[in-house]
Amino acid sequence: MKDNNCAYCMRGELLDKFGIYVCDLSVSTLILFREQSHPGRCIVAYKDHVSEIVDISDDERNAFFDDVNRAAVAIHAVFGPDKLNYGAYGDTGCHLHVHLVPKYRDGFEWGGVFEMNPGKVTLTEAEYAEMAEKLKKALERKDNTE
Repeated sequence: MKDNNCAYCMRGELLDKFGIYVCDLSVSTLILFREQSHPGRCIVAYKDHVSEIVDISDDERNAFFDDVNRAAVAIHAVFGPDKLNYGAYGDTGCHLHVHLVPKYRDGFEWGGVFEMNPGKVTLTEAEYAEMAEKLKKALERKDNTE
């Protein structure tokens, strides 16, 4: 099920405002967050328009968190953060998704809660494309070692 007003469901212009589609995972989509104050910040969005984790079956929930884990492994491999923060929000955008926010000891907001959209760092389309490609390659390497 999809919602025509939801960026995660419809992609295109709605998603382009804040993210770049990277690839589909088993039951979700990996999205590179446009605002890159935290290099490598991504979102894993569930494939269907559901609001809560309790709205999906145990098997789907396990698959979703496996996708979150796969994305986390790729982010660690590509960007080498000191810590990865996970945020599941959505008071107004009611589509199940998790923010994966790399944190670096000498970097922005270390030791604090990450801002949803600090609006400080945006990149060129070529830089986003390069980051997305590196993430895809890291996911493929992990898939080939399992």
